Amino acid sequence: MTENSGEAKREYHARKRILVTGGAGFVGSHLCEALIAAGHEVLCADNFFTGNKANIERLLDHPYFELIRHDVTFPLYVEVDEIYNLACPASPIHYQHDPVQTIKTSVHGAINMLGLAKRLKARILQASTSEVYGDPNVHPQPEEYWGNVNPIGPRSCYDEGKRCAETLFFDYHRQYRLDIKVARIFNTYGPRMHPNDGRVVSNFIVQALRGDPITIYGDGKQTRSFCFVSDLVEGLRRLMDSPDEITGPINLGNPGEFTMMELAEAVIRLTGSASRPVFRQAPVDDPRQRQPDITKARGKLGWEPKVALEQGLIQTIAYFDKLLSKRAA
Repeated sequence: MTENSGEAKREYHARKRILVTGGAGFVGSHLCEALIAAGHEVLCADNFFTGNKANIERLLDHPYFELIRHDVTFPLYVEVDEIYNLACPASPIHYQHDPVQTIKTSVHGAINMLGLAKRLKARILQASTSEVYGDPNVHPQPEEYWGNVNPIGPRSCYDEGKRCAETLFFDYHRQYRLDIKVARIFNTYGPRMHPNDGRVVSNFIVQALRGDPITIYGDGKQTRSFCFVSDLVEGLRRLMDSPDEITGPINLGNPGEFTMMELAEAVIRLTGSASRPVFRQAPVDDPRQRQPDITKARGKLGWEPKVALEQGLIQTIAYFDKLLSKRAA
Protein backbone atom coordinates (compact mmCIF):
# COMPACT_ATOMS: atom_id res chain seq x y z
CA MET A 1 0.00 0.00 0.00
CA THR A 2 1.09 3.59 -0.56
CA GLU A 3 -0.06 6.71 1.18
CA ASN A 4 -2.06 9.31 -0.69
CA SER A 5 -3.50 12.32 1.15
CA GLY A 6 -3.39 10.38 4.39
CA GLU A 7 -5.36 7.42 3.00
CA ALA A 8 -4.13 3.98 1.99
CA LYS A 9 -4.51 3.31 -1.71
CA ARG A 10 -4.28 -0.06 -3.44
CA GLU A 11 -1.35 -0.48 -5.84
CA TYR A 12 -2.36 -1.79 -9.26
CA HIS A 13 -0.02 -4.07 -11.15
CA ALA A 14 -0.08 -5.28 -14.74
CA ARG A 15 -1.71 -8.52 -13.58
CA LYS A 16 -4.81 -7.79 -11.53
CA ARG A 17 -6.98 -10.07 -9.46
CA ILE A 18 -10.50 -9.41 -10.71
CA LEU A 19 -13.85 -10.51 -9.29
CA VAL A 20 -16.66 -11.11 -11.80
CA THR A 21 -20.03 -11.70 -10.15
CA GLY A 22 -22.40 -13.60 -12.42
CA GLY A 23 -19.25 -14.83 -14.16
CA ALA A 24 -20.77 -18.13 -15.31
CA GLY A 25 -23.58 -16.35 -17.15
CA PHE A 26 -23.85 -15.46 -20.82
CA VAL A 27 -21.98 -12.13 -20.72
CA GLY A 28 -19.96 -12.95 -17.59
CA SER A 29 -18.34 -16.04 -19.10
CA HIS A 30 -17.17 -14.11 -22.16
CA LEU A 31 -15.81 -11.39 -19.88
CA CYS A 32 -13.93 -13.95 -17.76
CA GLU A 33 -12.32 -15.39 -20.90
CA ALA A 34 -11.25 -11.95 -22.12
CA LEU A 35 -9.72 -11.05 -18.75
CA ILE A 36 -7.85 -14.36 -18.56
CA ALA A 37 -6.59 -13.86 -22.12
CA ALA A 38 -5.30 -10.43 -21.05
CA GLY A 39 -3.20 -12.09 -18.33
CA HIS A 40 -5.32 -11.29 -15.26
CA GLU A 41 -6.39 -13.57 -12.42
CA VAL A 42 -10.15 -14.02 -12.36
CA LEU A 43 -12.37 -14.96 -9.44
CA CYS A 44 -15.78 -15.97 -10.81
CA ALA A 45 -18.70 -15.87 -8.35
CA ASP A 46 -22.05 -17.30 -9.41
CA ASN A 47 -25.02 -18.95 -7.69
CA PHE A 48 -25.95 -20.73 -10.96
CA PHE A 49 -29.57 -19.56 -11.04
CA THR A 50 -29.08 -18.63 -14.70
CA GLY A 51 -25.34 -19.23 -15.00
CA ASN A 52 -23.99 -22.52 -16.30
CA LYS A 53 -20.74 -24.34 -15.59
CA ALA A 54 -20.59 -25.33 -19.25
CA ASN A 55 -20.04 -21.63 -20.07
CA ILE A 56 -16.75 -21.58 -18.12
CA GLU A 57 -15.77 -25.23 -18.58
CA ARG A 58 -12.70 -24.37 -20.65
CA LEU A 59 -11.43 -22.09 -17.85
CA LEU A 60 -11.79 -24.46 -14.90
CA ASP A 61 -8.26 -25.87 -15.17
CA HIS A 62 -6.60 -22.52 -15.90
CA PRO A 63 -4.14 -21.52 -13.14
CA TYR A 64 -5.42 -17.93 -13.12
CA PHE A 65 -9.11 -18.85 -12.83
CA GLU A 66 -11.07 -19.64 -9.68
CA LEU A 67 -14.77 -20.43 -9.33
CA ILE A 68 -16.87 -20.01 -6.20
CA ARG A 69 -20.58 -20.69 -5.76
CA HIS A 70 -21.95 -17.57 -4.12
CA ASP A 71 -25.14 -15.50 -4.01
CA VAL A 72 -24.36 -11.77 -3.97
CA THR A 73 -27.29 -11.08 -1.66
CA PHE A 74 -24.87 -12.33 1.02
CA PRO A 75 -21.54 -10.61 1.80
CA LEU A 76 -18.41 -11.92 0.14
CA TYR A 77 -14.99 -11.65 1.76
CA VAL A 78 -12.19 -11.90 -0.81
CA GLU A 79 -9.14 -9.89 -1.82
CA VAL A 80 -9.30 -8.40 -5.32
CA ASP A 81 -8.18 -5.31 -7.26
CA GLU A 82 -11.31 -4.78 -9.38
CA ILE A 83 -14.94 -5.90 -9.37
CA TYR A 84 -17.33 -6.36 -12.29
CA ASN A 85 -20.82 -6.69 -10.79
CA LEU A 86 -22.84 -8.59 -13.41
CA ALA A 87 -24.92 -10.77 -11.09
CA CYS A 88 -28.64 -10.62 -11.90
CA PRO A 89 -30.99 -12.56 -14.18
CA ALA A 90 -31.47 -10.43 -17.30
CA SER A 91 -34.30 -12.06 -19.26
CA PRO A 92 -37.98 -11.46 -18.40
CA ILE A 93 -38.71 -15.19 -17.96
CA HIS A 94 -35.92 -15.53 -15.42
CA TYR A 95 -36.25 -12.25 -13.52
CA GLN A 96 -40.04 -12.56 -13.27
CA HIS A 97 -39.75 -16.15 -11.97
CA ASP A 98 -38.83 -14.80 -8.51
CA PRO A 99 -39.25 -11.01 -8.63
CA VAL A 100 -38.42 -10.51 -4.94
CA GLN A 101 -35.12 -12.34 -5.34
CA THR A 102 -34.43 -10.35 -8.51
CA ILE A 103 -34.70 -6.99 -6.80
CA LYS A 104 -32.73 -8.30 -3.82
CA THR A 105 -29.97 -9.39 -6.19
CA SER A 106 -29.78 -5.90 -7.67
CA VAL A 107 -30.07 -3.95 -4.41
CA HIS A 108 -28.54 -6.19 -1.73
CA GLY A 109 -25.98 -7.38 -4.25
CA ALA A 110 -24.94 -3.81 -5.02
CA ILE A 111 -24.68 -2.98 -1.31
CA ASN A 112 -22.52 -6.04 -0.64
CA MET A 113 -20.22 -5.50 -3.61
CA LEU A 114 -19.91 -1.77 -2.90
CA GLY A 115 -19.04 -2.60 0.69
CA LEU A 116 -16.35 -4.99 -0.52
CA ALA A 117 -14.96 -2.38 -2.92
CA LYS A 118 -14.97 0.23 -0.15
CA ARG A 119 -12.99 -2.03 2.19
CA LEU A 120 -10.48 -2.91 -0.52
CA LYS A 121 -10.38 0.54 -2.14
CA ALA A 122 -11.04 -1.31 -5.39
CA ARG A 123 -12.56 0.00 -8.59
CA ILE A 124 -16.04 -1.45 -9.22
CA LEU A 125 -18.18 -1.57 -12.36
CA GLN A 126 -21.95 -2.00 -12.30
CA ALA A 127 -23.64 -3.75 -15.21
CA SER A 128 -26.79 -1.67 -15.45
CA THR A 129 -29.29 -1.88 -18.27
CA SER A 130 -31.20 0.01 -20.93
CA GLU A 131 -34.30 -1.08 -18.99
CA VAL A 132 -33.69 1.94 -16.72
CA TYR A 133 -35.16 3.98 -19.62
CA GLY A 134 -38.40 1.96 -19.55
CA ASP A 135 -40.67 2.57 -22.53
CA PRO A 136 -38.81 5.69 -23.69
CA ASN A 137 -40.36 8.96 -24.82
CA VAL A 138 -36.95 10.08 -26.14
CA HIS A 139 -35.34 8.30 -29.09
CA PRO A 140 -32.54 7.32 -29.28
CA GLN A 141 -31.86 7.25 -25.54
CA PRO A 142 -28.99 9.42 -24.21
CA GLU A 143 -27.64 8.92 -20.69
CA GLU A 144 -29.25 12.19 -19.57
CA TYR A 145 -32.75 10.80 -20.19
CA TRP A 146 -34.39 9.87 -16.86
CA GLY A 147 -36.70 7.26 -18.34
CA ASN A 148 -40.37 6.32 -18.41
CA VAL A 149 -40.65 3.37 -16.04
CA ASN A 150 -43.66 1.75 -14.37
CA PRO A 151 -42.52 1.29 -10.72
CA ILE A 152 -45.15 -1.36 -9.91
CA GLY A 153 -45.42 -3.40 -13.13
CA PRO A 154 -44.27 -6.99 -13.73
CA ARG A 155 -40.94 -5.78 -15.15
CA SER A 156 -40.25 -3.35 -12.30
CA CYS A 157 -38.37 -5.90 -10.17
CA TYR A 158 -35.61 -5.68 -12.78
CA ASP A 159 -36.04 -2.08 -13.99
CA GLU A 160 -36.29 -0.49 -10.55
CA GLY A 161 -33.74 -2.86 -9.03
CA LYS A 162 -31.16 -1.68 -11.56
CA ARG A 163 -32.16 1.97 -11.09
CA CYS A 164 -31.71 1.62 -7.32
CA ALA A 165 -28.32 -0.05 -7.87
CA GLU A 166 -27.22 2.96 -9.92
CA THR A 167 -28.35 5.24 -7.08
CA LEU A 168 -26.30 3.24 -4.59
CA PHE A 169 -23.22 3.38 -6.80
CA PHE A 170 -23.33 7.14 -7.13
CA ASP A 171 -24.10 7.64 -3.44
CA TYR A 172 -21.05 5.53 -2.53
CA HIS A 173 -19.04 7.58 -5.01
CA ARG A 174 -20.18 10.89 -3.53
CA GLN A 175 -20.10 9.87 0.13
CA TYR A 176 -17.03 7.61 0.21
CA ARG A 177 -15.21 8.73 -2.96
CA LEU A 178 -15.44 5.16 -4.23
CA ASP A 179 -14.01 4.56 -7.71
CA ILE A 180 -17.09 3.50 -9.72
CA LYS A 181 -18.09 2.79 -13.31
CA VAL A 182 -21.68 2.31 -14.50
CA ALA A 183 -22.51 0.76 -17.88
CA ARG A 184 -26.03 0.75 -19.29
CA ILE A 185 -26.16 -2.39 -21.42
CA PHE A 186 -28.54 -2.62 -24.37
CA ASN A 187 -29.79 -5.86 -25.96
CA THR A 188 -26.84 -8.24 -26.29
CA TYR A 189 -26.72 -11.58 -28.10
CA GLY A 190 -24.27 -14.29 -29.07
CA PRO A 191 -23.11 -17.82 -28.22
CA ARG A 192 -23.96 -19.10 -24.71
CA MET A 193 -27.33 -17.40 -24.53
CA HIS A 194 -29.75 -19.70 -22.71
CA PRO A 195 -32.03 -21.41 -25.27
CA ASN A 196 -35.08 -20.91 -23.05
CA ASP A 197 -34.40 -17.43 -21.69
CA GLY A 198 -37.29 -15.85 -23.58
CA ARG A 199 -35.14 -13.20 -25.24
CA VAL A 200 -36.02 -12.41 -28.80
CA VAL A 201 -32.79 -13.50 -30.55
CA SER A 202 -32.59 -16.88 -28.81
CA ASN A 203 -36.35 -17.40 -29.21
CA PHE A 204 -36.31 -16.74 -32.94
CA ILE A 205 -33.21 -18.85 -33.62
CA VAL A 206 -34.35 -21.88 -31.61
CA GLN A 207 -37.82 -21.76 -33.17
CA ALA A 208 -36.38 -21.44 -36.66
CA LEU A 209 -33.93 -24.33 -36.19
CA ARG A 210 -36.75 -26.53 -34.91
CA GLY A 211 -39.06 -25.50 -37.72
CA ASP A 212 -41.56 -24.05 -35.26
CA PRO A 213 -43.55 -20.87 -35.88
CA ILE A 214 -41.60 -17.68 -35.03
CA THR A 215 -43.48 -16.05 -32.15
CA ILE A 216 -43.68 -12.27 -32.45
CA TYR A 217 -45.23 -10.44 -29.52
CA GLY A 218 -47.09 -7.36 -30.70
CA ASP A 219 -47.34 -6.19 -34.30
CA GLY A 220 -43.66 -6.78 -35.15
CA LYS A 221 -43.00 -3.06 -35.64
CA GLN A 222 -41.40 -2.53 -32.22
CA THR A 223 -37.65 -2.04 -32.48
CA ARG A 224 -34.51 -3.18 -30.68
CA SER A 225 -30.78 -2.64 -31.18
CA PHE A 226 -28.63 -5.77 -30.97
CA CYS A 227 -25.01 -5.77 -29.80
CA PHE A 228 -22.81 -8.84 -30.26
CA VAL A 229 -21.31 -10.07 -27.00
CA SER A 230 -17.66 -9.59 -28.00
CA ASP A 231 -18.33 -5.91 -28.71
CA LEU A 232 -20.04 -5.50 -25.35
CA VAL A 233 -17.16 -7.14 -23.46
CA GLU A 234 -14.70 -4.79 -25.16
CA GLY A 235 -16.87 -1.84 -24.09
CA LEU A 236 -17.02 -3.04 -20.48
CA ARG A 237 -13.25 -3.45 -20.32
CA ARG A 238 -12.65 -0.02 -21.84
CA LEU A 239 -14.98 1.56 -19.32
CA MET A 240 -13.27 -0.24 -16.43
CA ASP A 241 -9.84 0.93 -17.66
CA SER A 242 -10.94 4.52 -18.32
CA PRO A 243 -9.69 7.49 -16.23
CA ASP A 244 -11.11 7.95 -12.72
CA GLU A 245 -13.29 10.90 -13.70
CA ILE A 246 -15.28 8.79 -16.17
CA THR A 247 -17.86 7.23 -13.88
CA GLY A 248 -20.69 6.88 -16.38
CA PRO A 249 -23.41 5.99 -16.76
CA ILE A 250 -22.38 5.18 -20.32
CA ASN A 251 -24.57 3.42 -22.86
CA LEU A 252 -23.05 0.28 -24.37
CA GLY A 253 -25.00 -1.12 -27.29
CA ASN A 254 -25.31 -1.18 -31.04
CA PRO A 255 -27.12 1.88 -32.46
CA GLY A 256 -28.36 -0.13 -35.45
CA GLU A 257 -32.15 -0.38 -35.03
CA PHE A 258 -34.26 -3.28 -36.34
CA THR A 259 -37.93 -4.16 -36.11
CA MET A 260 -38.93 -7.56 -34.79
CA MET A 261 -40.16 -8.49 -38.26
CA GLU A 262 -36.79 -7.59 -39.78
CA LEU A 263 -35.04 -9.75 -37.19
CA ALA A 264 -37.41 -12.67 -37.80
CA GLU A 265 -36.89 -12.44 -41.57
CA ALA A 266 -33.09 -12.39 -41.12
CA VAL A 267 -33.15 -15.45 -38.85
CA ILE A 268 -35.43 -17.40 -41.21
CA ARG A 269 -33.17 -16.56 -44.17
CA LEU A 270 -29.89 -17.42 -42.38
CA THR A 271 -31.19 -20.71 -40.96
CA GLY A 272 -32.89 -21.75 -44.20
CA SER A 273 -35.97 -22.48 -42.11
CA ALA A 274 -39.50 -22.97 -43.35
CA SER A 275 -40.84 -21.30 -40.20
CA ARG A 276 -43.35 -18.49 -40.50
CA PRO A 277 -44.16 -15.68 -38.05
CA VAL A 278 -47.17 -15.90 -35.74
CA PHE A 279 -48.33 -12.93 -33.69
CA ARG A 280 -49.23 -12.89 -30.01
CA GLN A 281 -50.27 -10.16 -27.60
CA ALA A 282 -47.38 -7.95 -26.47
CA PRO A 283 -46.27 -8.30 -22.82
CA VAL A 284 -47.21 -5.61 -20.29
CA ASP A 285 -44.89 -2.57 -20.40
CA ASP A 286 -42.94 -3.96 -23.37
CA PRO A 287 -40.99 -0.99 -24.84
CA ARG A 288 -41.93 0.08 -28.36
CA GLN A 289 -38.47 1.39 -29.17
CA ARG A 290 -34.98 0.81 -27.85
CA GLN A 291 -31.86 2.36 -29.38
CA PRO A 292 -28.75 3.67 -27.61
CA ASP A 293 -27.14 7.03 -28.15
CA ILE A 294 -23.47 5.98 -27.91
CA THR A 295 -21.94 9.45 -28.36
CA LYS A 296 -20.30 9.24 -24.92
CA ALA A 297 -18.93 5.74 -25.51
CA ARG A 298 -17.39 6.89 -28.79
CA GLY A 299 -15.96 10.09 -27.33
CA LYS A 300 -14.82 8.96 -23.88
CA LEU A 301 -13.91 5.32 -24.53
CA GLY A 302 -13.12 5.28 -28.24
CA TRP A 303 -15.59 2.41 -28.48
CA GLU A 304 -18.27 1.41 -30.95
CA PRO A 305 -19.57 -1.99 -32.09
CA LYS A 306 -17.80 -3.73 -34.95
CA VAL A 307 -19.90 -6.87 -35.51
CA ALA A 308 -22.81 -6.40 -37.92
CA LEU A 309 -26.11 -8.07 -37.07
CA GLU A 310 -25.94 -10.68 -39.84
CA GLN A 311 -22.34 -11.61 -38.93
CA GLY A 312 -23.29 -12.02 -35.28
CA LEU A 313 -26.43 -13.99 -36.10
CA ILE A 314 -24.42 -16.47 -38.17
CA GLN A 315 -22.17 -17.20 -35.16
CA THR A 316 -25.11 -17.40 -32.78
CA ILE A 317 -27.10 -19.71 -35.09
CA ALA A 318 -24.07 -22.02 -35.35
CA TYR A 319 -23.88 -22.18 -31.54
CA PHE A 320 -27.57 -23.04 -31.12
CA ASP A 321 -27.50 -25.54 -34.00
CA LYS A 322 -24.67 -27.41 -32.31
CA LEU A 323 -26.37 -27.19 -28.90
CA LEU A 324 -29.72 -28.51 -30.16
CA SER A 325 -28.03 -31.29 -32.14
CA LYS A 326 -26.10 -32.34 -29.04
CA ARG A 327 -29.28 -32.40 -26.95
CA ALA A 328 -31.13 -34.39 -29.59
CA ALA A 329 -28.32 -36.94 -29.69
